[in-house]
Amino acid sequence: MVEAMVTGRVGVPGEGVREDERPGAADATSGAPALSLAATLAAAAALAACGGGGGGGSGSTGSASTSDGAGSLSALATTATAQTYVYTKPQNDAEAARFLLQAQLSASETEIADVSAKGYLPWLGEQFDAAPTLTGWAWIASKAYNAVDTDGMIWQQLMTSRDSLRKRMALALTEIFVVSANDIGSNWPQYMMAQYWDMLVAGVTGNFRTLLENVTLNPAMGYYLNTRGNQKENSSGRQPDENYAREVMQLMTIGLYQLNPDGTVKRGADGTPLDSYTLDDVTNLARVFTGYDLDIATADKGAFTPPGATYTIESNAWTTRPMALTASRHSTLAATFLGTTVAAGTEGKAALKTALDTLFNHPNVGPFIGKQLIQRLVTSNPSAAYVARVSAVFANNGAGVRGDMKSVMAAVLLDNEARSPAGLTDPGFGRLREPMLRFVQWGRTFGIGSTLDTWKIGNLSGTANQLGQSPLRSPSVFNFFRPGYVPPGTALVEGGQVAPEFQLVNETTVGGYLNFMQGAIQNGFSSKDVIPTYAAEKALVLEPAKLVQRLNLLMTANQLPADTLKLITDALAQPAVTATSTDAVKANRVYAAVLMVMASAEYLIQK
Repeated sequence: MVEAMVTGRVGVPGEGVREDERPGAADATSGAPALSLAATLAAAAALAACGGGGGGGSGSTGSASTSDGAGSLSALATTATAQTYVYTKPQNDAEAARFLLQAQLSASETEIADVSAKGYLPWLGEQFDAAPTLTGWAWIASKAYNAVDTDGMIWQQLMTSRDSLRKRMALALTEIFVVSANDIGSNWPQYMMAQYWDMLVAGVTGNFRTLLENVTLNPAMGYYLNTRGNQKENSSGRQPDENYAREVMQLMTIGLYQLNPDGTVKRGADGTPLDSYTLDDVTNLARVFTGYDLDIATADKGAFTPPGATYTIESNAWTTRPMALTASRHSTLAATFLGTTVAAGTEGKAALKTALDTLFNHPNVGPFIGKQLIQRLVTSNPSAAYVARVSAVFANNGAGVRGDMKSVMAAVLLDNEARSPAGLTDPGFGRLREPMLRFVQWGRTFGIGSTLDTWKIGNLSGTANQLGQSPLRSPSVFNFFRPGYVPPGTALVEGGQVAPEFQLVNETTVGGYLNFMQGAIQNGFSSKDVIPTYAAEKALVLEPAKLVQRLNLLMTANQLPADTLKLITDALAQPAVTATSTDAVKANRVYAAVLMVMASAEYLIQK
């Protein structure tokens, strides 16, 4: 099965990524609010009508403003790589479902009808501009002390939130801007992780510069990459911790190598890739990130007594605040990095602003971040032209705004390469669905709920009998898999293609996934407190062909081939389920149908 998955479905030729080049983390409070996507619809429609390009072009890499404005994508029409959006509205239910399964966590019949009626861009605008839903922090705060944990919070958010699009994109950001609950310690770890998640959700509709600053000053990131309590150099030989300085460049903004706007690596005369930063850049940048620590107010200290305890701890209020600067602990040495110098004696907040502005305006950021978003949402091996168009939108959304995340996300999803039906028959197009995405799609599609609203599904990182992946629990800052991972001994090696998610695949994880889903589909979790209803599926159990047809549309956007459809339908028909069959027999037939679809290669590879 592993071999079939590897050789059957992944990879349009594209630029590979070095083995140790992996995604990281970012978010922030300074910077501009994002462009309201709904406000651009009329101009974008006019652009398409006159032959302009919505996908992007080379664009500006450093001069575009970060201020918000009622602009449009029309400026991209003049760029060298501009494209006209050809696919603006689904022509059938399958196209609508395919779009929804890339844009969010699941597809329902109602959502398919909605996007079909409105078209892709208007639907996206509505979703981006919709009112926020219950935050993860607020959900935890509504429960008794230690009644729920980080895992319960993230499953509740992913399984039930109405704004599935923002949650899907925030989940993608967790794999670029990694903080792992495995390595977070404090009196309030679940609150820290919930606030970090909420920040990424907000970042989906904000500006990348804001996102970068919020991540940098976030308490969870402070714990994870050692900026919390990081101090300046002293006469005893202490030096600033370099962990965050290194990872914010390597993983969160610019990557290891200098990039062209289309994501291809710049090389010297001898063909060697050109590094994007040096060790001196890391050492100097680290000085900027000194002096910050948790913002625990005097009034917060000793303000909470855990139930049954005889001691007090601080309240959890600090988990909602960015880290605070203590000037006496901040390095005042000059810091030179990436062609910029922060003068000696510069105040800490001013130094931070210069550093983050420098990173934000680096020409690598658009292609580095844009390509990873394409990989997370659409295809593992986008063409260079696709990356260039998304990179151009990052550089300038058409209204002079750099880093507008709504426009970037829209560019990823609306690009002709993403929407073209040609990808359905191209063996090199698509991506392996991550285990946690399959699991969340299953839950949302079949009406999962938690009667107690505690969502005790737990950490599913185990490989032998679980998913082998759990949200917010990456094994390292390098994510669950590398963006440039190539399964060894496969045809992808010769083709210069990558398959990031396949780093999770081996004989153990394939079997573990199937065994885990077989149990979950039938029994749910926490003594069946968390379990789907399968209401619509049970209503079709007497008609196997219609049941499979429904699963095919909602789970795969009608991408199961005829022979697989027949195989599943025939299996469900023998022995026949009748009106007089017991409820248990009927339910088991539904469970079997769902499992067979979720085990098929055509489901596992999303196109």
